[in-house]
Amino acid sequence: MELRRGGVGSQAVGRRMDGDSRDGGGGGCKDGGSEDYENLPTSASLSTHMTAGAMAGILEHSVMYPVDSVKTRMQSLNPDPKAQYTSVYGALKKIIRTEGFWRPLRGLNVMVMGAGPAHAMYFACYENMKRTLNAVFHHQGNSHLANGIAGSMATLLHDAVMNPAEVVKQRMQMYNSPHRSALSCVWTVWRTEGLGAFYRSYTTQLTMNIPFQSIHFITYEFLQEQVNPHRGYNPQSHIISGGLAGALAAAATTPLDVCKTLLNTQENMALNLANISGRLSGMANAFRMVYQLNGLPGYFKGMQARVIYQMPSTAISWSVYEFFKYFLTKHKLENRTPY
Repeated sequence: MELRRGGVGSQAVGRRMDGDSRDGGGGGCKDGGSEDYENLPTSASLSTHMTAGAMAGILEHSVMYPVDSVKTRMQSLNPDPKAQYTSVYGALKKIIRTEGFWRPLRGLNVMVMGAGPAHAMYFACYENMKRTLNAVFHHQGNSHLANGIAGSMATLLHDAVMNPAEVVKQRMQMYNSPHRSALSCVWTVWRTEGLGAFYRSYTTQLTMNIPFQSIHFITYEFLQEQVNPHRGYNPQSHIISGGLAGALAAAATTPLDVCKTLLNTQENMALNLANISGRLSGMANAFRMVYQLNGLPGYFKGMQARVIYQMPSTAISWSVYEFFKYFLTKHKLENRTPY
C-alpha cells in the first residue's frame, strides 16, 4: 500500500497526525511512485497515543537507568566518603567495581512498572490538550502557549503515577541502601512512614516538572517547526529536537530536582547535620536545608549528570513515540483501506 500526504479516503491534504491543519504545499512529498515514508499518517487514535507513549516511557527509562542512578547519588547533600564522585563515567565505574555489575540497575523494575502507564497518560493527554487548546486559540499550526499549558496538564497525570515509583527507585539507588527489592522497599516505607511518604515530594515534583515540561514541549515544538516544518515522520529531527529540549529543560530545573531527591530519599546524614529529627517535608523546607548545608552550589549538585541523563532520554522518548505513532496509525489505515 502506498501512503502519501494526500491521506486516505476523504481526509484533507495536509492534515497532520496530531489533528492540526496547515498548508500542505509540496514540501514533504516525494515522487509519485515511491512510498512517502517520512510523512505522518493523517490521524492517530487515543489508543495509539497511549501505546506509543507507554513504549517511549519504558525504553527511555530502561536505557538511561544507570545514569539516573548516578544522578541520584551525585545529588546527595552529604554523601558517604565511599560514594563521592566527580564524573558520571567515573561514578559508574566505581559503583560497578565496588558494589557489583548489576548495582546501577537496582530499582529498574519498579521504574518500568510506573513509566508505562505514566507515559501512556502523559502523551495522550498532551496530544489531546494541545489539539483542543490550539483550536481555542485559533491557531492553524502550533501555539507555544497551548503547548506549554498542554504539557503542564499532562504532567499532573504523569506525576500522580510516577511519584511513588520515584520514591522507591531513589531509595534503592542510594549508596548502602537497606532495600534489596522493590517490594521490601514499598513495605518498609508503608510500615514506617505511612502512605503519605509516597507523595511527600509530589508538590515539589509538580513544581519542578510543570516548568520542566513547559520548557520541554515548547522547545521541542519550536525546534520541530525549524528543522521539520512539514511535520513529517523524520527520525533525525525528532532525536535532535527531543535531545536539545530535554537538555535545556533539565539544566533550568536542576535546583528543584535536588530538593525533590532530598524529600524522596530523606537522606539521614544530611538530616542529622541540619539537626532535623523525624522527616523533612515541604518544598520550602527542602530549599532552606539545601542552602543551609551547601549554599548556592548545592542547588546545582548533579546538574551534569542530570543533563547527560535527560538529553538522550528525551531524544529516545520522542523518537520512539513518533515511530510507534507513525507505525500504529499506518497499520490501522492499511487494515481499513482496500488495496
